[in-house]
Amino acid sequence: MMYHKALSGVLAGSLALMAGCASQPDEVSAAYVSPVKYMNYDCEQITFEMDYVSKRTINLYSKLKDKADSDAVQMGVGLVLFWPALLFLEGGDGPEAVEYANLKGEFEALRSTAREKHCSMASLPPSPEEIIQKRVEEEKASQQQQNSIDI
Repeated sequence: MMYHKALSGVLAGSLALMAGCASQPDEVSAAYVSPVKYMNYDCEQITFEMDYVSKRTINLYSKLKDKADSDAVQMGVGLVLFWPALLFLEGGDGPEAVEYANLKGEFEALRSTAREKHCSMASLPPSPEEIIQKRVEEEKASQQQQNSIDI
């Protein structure tokens, strides 16, 4: 009976600590942003704003990814080797994740406005997701190339 209570306490504590870990940025959904905000923009202004939002989103993606990876490593070390290390987890996503979700929403609102204004979609910058996906593929190709050189 006492063993079950102790086990339940450990499991509940572990779940609470895991909930405090930062989410991977891929798991952060876009916040809704009304396209009405950009209705007075012309195509050139929309393109400029999309470029800024995209660059800021990619910057935040990198920071959030690093934070989530760091939390995951700390959680693994804490659970396996030294549970007091779990007390140093930063906990949760924080304001950067909120900004990241808002920026993703901003980009979607800008894209929607660009379509409504019949802007040339070919002249618009790629989405942050497209840029990130391209970087991931390039990193994988580079890693594979490095592995083939090492062999």
